[in-house]
Amino acid sequence: MNEAKAAPPADRAAALPTGAAEPETSAAPAPDVFAPAMLGPVRLRNRVIKSATFEGRTPKGLVTDELIDYHLAPASGGVGLTTVAYCAVAPEGRTDRHQIHLRPEALPGLRRLTEAVHATGAAVSAQLGHAGPVANGASNRAPSLAPTRRFSPFGGVTRATTPADIERIVAAHAQAARYAADAGFDAVELHFGHNYLASAFLSPKLNRRTDGYGGTLEGRARFAREIAGAVRAEVGGQLAVLAKLNMDDGVPGGLWLDESLRVARWLEEDGTLDALVLTCGSSLLNPMYLFRGEAPVREFADAFHGVTRAGLRLVGPRFLKAYPYQPLYMLDYARQFRAALTMPLVLLGGVTDKAGMDTAMAEGFQFVAMARALLREPDLVNRLRADATTRSLCVHCNKCMPTIYSSSRCVLVTPAPVRER
Repeated sequence: MNEAKAAPPADRAAALPTGAAEPETSAAPAPDVFAPAMLGPVRLRNRVIKSATFEGRTPKGLVTDELIDYHLAPASGGVGLTTVAYCAVAPEGRTDRHQIHLRPEALPGLRRLTEAVHATGAAVSAQLGHAGPVANGASNRAPSLAPTRRFSPFGGVTRATTPADIERIVAAHAQAARYAADAGFDAVELHFGHNYLASAFLSPKLNRRTDGYGGTLEGRARFAREIAGAVRAEVGGQLAVLAKLNMDDGVPGGLWLDESLRVARWLEEDGTLDALVLTCGSSLLNPMYLFRGEAPVREFADAFHGVTRAGLRLVGPRFLKAYPYQPLYMLDYARQFRAALTMPLVLLGGVTDKAGMDTAMAEGFQFVAMARALLREPDLVNRLRADATTRSLCVHCNKCMPTIYSSSRCVLVTPAPVRER
């Protein structure tokens, strides 16, 4: 996998750890990706996870029939676990005001969703987090937060997170996990990636604090570790607790493999997580580093109006940088986490066929995660189980990405009619 090695931040390229790239060979056979597996306390029918991708189907910040149908499609299509994204832990932690933030009013709809997914035989997870500098302050009608004051293209000038904010947001994650348990979720996924707030604290580029939550890596990691500890203390073994962690921000001066590996080891030693979902990229500064493939600049601009549309047409090519797509494009970096850790890991990025799933299992990953391929073909897992030679129809054009501002979908597929309930 050469492409990931070609694209590290320029000033951190030499930091790639050595001596940990190849996992040790085990005599035990690789698990069957379609066989049942335990994720913490939860038994999944297989090892395939529908990754968290914002659905754009909560116009009032509450569950809709369209949101339920969105998750029923991959659940009926064979995934072991589908992930509801994105569930903010606080009102100002939404990327815009139309997202769900976990509160009592949201629970009846979330119960309908979890019950519907469970009826298919799949499990369901809630992605919890605070968007921080990725939040749209104007839409939320509240200032966006960051570790230290800075400009954000989403919300203007952010406000530095105070110690009181940190205490409140840590507690809000625990409360959100309790709400998720009460609503019938099987798991929660803590968002420590993509330069959302916890990820921004981890970044030496974004975190210039001089208190106990900045400076050294241990200080920058404190916020994420406190969140994971508070969530585990709240739900115990009632739910599986995962975290989505950046291996690499894809930004010069951002979090890079050497530091991310140390954070992952600390999280493992803390014993607060059942699995790590390995990811990369910055929604704030370099979003295409996560997705790979075409950069749909024109489509993103067309999703907005006025000055925002004009600005995206002007600077979009610099913000939405194109990176070549190839299967399993995060595998080279993820191998180093697999070699360094014993906890279960989820491989994300370019998992679209049975051969890729089998490679992940053979390399020691316990689960695989899919996103764009399931937008194109929600029943892809069932078809792969029936015929291992099945090829995904996803062409990695990434034109699904701008649809999050209306309702996330593959633009090459005619939308199905909404079912009557």
